Amino acid sequence: MIPVDLATGGLTSTEAARRLREDGPNTLPTSRGPHPAALLAKQFAHFFALLLWAAAALAYVAGMPELSVAIVLVVLLNGVFAFAQEYRADRAAQRLRDLMPARTTALRDGKPVVVDAAGLVVGDLVLLTGGDRVCADARVLAAAALAVDESMLTGESVPARPVADDAVHAGTYVSEGEATVLVTATGAGTRLAGIAALTRQAHRPRSPLALRLHRVVTVVGLIAVAVGVAFYGVALLLGLGATEGFLFAVGVTVALVPEGLLPTVTLSLARAAQAMARRKALVRRLDAVETLGATTFICTDKTGTLTRNEMSAVRVWTPAGEVSVTGEGYAPAGRVLGAPDALVAVRTLAVSALRCAPAAHAEQRDGRWRAVGDPMEVALHVLAARLGVDAALADGVRFPFDPRRRRSSAVDGAGVHVMGAPDSVLPLCAPEPGAEAAIARLGEQGLRVLAVAWRPGDADTWEAAERELHLLGLVALQDPPRDDVAEAIRSCRVAGVRLAMVTGDHPATARAVAAEVGLLGPDRLVVTGAELPADDDALGELLDRDGVVVARVTPEDKLRIARALQHRGHVVAMTGDGVNDGPALRAADIGVAMGASGTDVAREAADLVLLDDHFGTIVGAVELGRSTFANIRRFLTYHLTDNVAELTPFVFWALSGGSFPLALSVLQVLALDIGTDLLPALALGAESPNRRTMDGPARTGPLIDRSVLRRAFGVLGPAEALAAMAAFTLVLLAGGWRVDDPVLPATASGTAFTAIVLGQLANAFACRSATRPVTTLLGNRLLIGAVLFELAVLALFLYVPPLPDLLGGSAPTPLGWLLAAVAIPVVLLADAGQKSMRRRSR
Repeated sequence: MIPVDLATGGLTSTEAARRLREDGPNTLPTSRGPHPAALLAKQFAHFFALLLWAAAALAYVAGMPELSVAIVLVVLLNGVFAFAQEYRADRAAQRLRDLMPARTTALRDGKPVVVDAAGLVVGDLVLLTGGDRVCADARVLAAAALAVDESMLTGESVPARPVADDAVHAGTYVSEGEATVLVTATGAGTRLAGIAALTRQAHRPRSPLALRLHRVVTVVGLIAVAVGVAFYGVALLLGLGATEGFLFAVGVTVALVPEGLLPTVTLSLARAAQAMARRKALVRRLDAVETLGATTFICTDKTGTLTRNEMSAVRVWTPAGEVSVTGEGYAPAGRVLGAPDALVAVRTLAVSALRCAPAAHAEQRDGRWRAVGDPMEVALHVLAARLGVDAALADGVRFPFDPRRRRSSAVDGAGVHVMGAPDSVLPLCAPEPGAEAAIARLGEQGLRVLAVAWRPGDADTWEAAERELHLLGLVALQDPPRDDVAEAIRSCRVAGVRLAMVTGDHPATARAVAAEVGLLGPDRLVVTGAELPADDDALGELLDRDGVVVARVTPEDKLRIARALQHRGHVVAMTGDGVNDGPALRAADIGVAMGASGTDVAREAADLVLLDDHFGTIVGAVELGRSTFANIRRFLTYHLTDNVAELTPFVFWALSGGSFPLALSVLQVLALDIGTDLLPALALGAESPNRRTMDGPARTGPLIDRSVLRRAFGVLGPAEALAAMAAFTLVLLAGGWRVDDPVLPATASGTAFTAIVLGQLANAFACRSATRPVTTLLGNRLLIGAVLFELAVLALFLYVPPLPDLLGGSAPTPLGWLLAAVAIPVVLLADAGQKSMRRRSR
């Protein structure tokens, strides 16, 4: 304890200046994060970017500068976009400094002065009033009706009521009353600085999508290099010169590098992010879209997420009977239903309750009724309005709520009015039959219960006022659950996503709400933060079940919970709205912040911001995330299938020792990859969720598994390649196999090129589903538009000079068009055969 003499009026200016020099300013410490230039450079140095840089260089060496420039632009655009996302997200800890007020009132040299908050020192006396932000950690010396909103630090939805010798913390704010406090810690020593340090130390894990894409790109890149080296050896064996063989191998390697993969993934994620925004979920990092779909465990807050964050009186018990109250939020419109005698008694109770809570009220802003003051006291005013009771203030004396007494009182011409916790008020009253049973019954329902009492007479102190009372009744208040929560929780259960409530509220309240909305698990486990095991493995084992409730948690608890569940293999989504949630939001695989009621710190630390604070919005975002994962697998299957058809002509050429003509040139392969392949792939990435998206657990395996490989390399790819090579061969045979003729090989090559494009067309529709027939897959209007565009680009490549000469293939003859068109039924029949066999094997 720091000695202080109130009579001296606090510190002198000289002493305050000395302490400021010794201890430093009252500001949150900052850490120098990575320089923006370093962050930007990182986006151009990961494996996939390096692979594309190498492809660009090889394309330039191989005499294809246009391709080289296109690849460089792809790398630059994706790198700049990724840099912008990461730079914005990594500013979360810095936003904590905004919670420190710029100015505050301190006692210096015997008088109150307004000083910079940064100039406060340990030992300063600070004067706080309603609406002030607390500027340093401090000890209360004197208080009058003081109420402090600590929700951003503790998660507790009810304002704290500090009294003398209690602590208040930097970053919280005074919602009611006034106090004189003694500063005990500033800057780095404050509780807020401790949370800031946790936020800086919490590192966001790599997303599942980033890990999966890295594996895909690594495998494809190694295959491309290996094939290039193999073809270089074949070229040398066939008598090509070293330079010609090298350029040929480079062309094959560049053709196999998936230049369009990263733009396709990015645009698919961006489209999903737009769809989420329409559902009131704002994505701050694009890869968070897919991570949502991989979520296996959601740790959700209670107040404002599962509930409406609107206290309302729902039942009132009186000795004359019980009434029920209906109405929406804080709106004065509503009904009070009960027997006539009970209604009369409730009106009397409402008058006394208003005398004890005169300052709170509800007001309409932006078309919505909102609380002004303590939400519980506002609920009493709304109850009075629904009863038609006049809420006008009466002259008299009020003794504010004291957390030690746990009640407040008022004295006016009508007598003494007292309101507070039932166990605080009932001992002061004459025994009332049925009251204790009503308290127990209402408490079991998760309702907050207030007792209201009265007696005639007068008093000038609270000790004289609060005695020999008559119980008027009990008011049961509720923060009602959101309408869509129960259905959203059921959807999570069907989808195999485990749930936990992690809240700063009282365990009894948390248990009741969890039970009401259907979140509480079959073992009905409810623990507090103080009861959590110290060992992280034991913590993970305790919490790794569905429907657990953790109450009275600290920021450190939430961070440990996220890490313990991740250690057990879960992809964890953590919700939050306060400063205290920042570290956990950042450390979780998906941090979900409340947009309507949350702090800037929570929003900056999060990956997803709920614009409506609804838990159901999270579930909708998970559905879109799962759909995005399925879409990525769809267009990967599409890409791999076409790569089989594009590589097959080179395999035929190599296996024949060069005697079989090369059906496609390298530039034709690149035209397929960039010119005709991209838009259908993007359309596949825009598929909407279907009714099976949320059936069963999330798919957490690789993007390319046996199913994808079997479908691409064993069915669709060979079918497309067979159709193209057959068309090429038959055109050559029909022309007499004159491979030295400058016209026939170009016509045959154009026919093979056309067959692959038409095969792509059929393949795009086949890849919409791995199980359903193509005849049921015509609902994607974007895909239809992409296919029409693909046909237009095909006509451009075949008929618009100088493109045919540049690519090395001319327009097919009528026979060639007929042969190329066969690719469509060949691919569709192969697709139908595989799907039929799959259905029969089930």
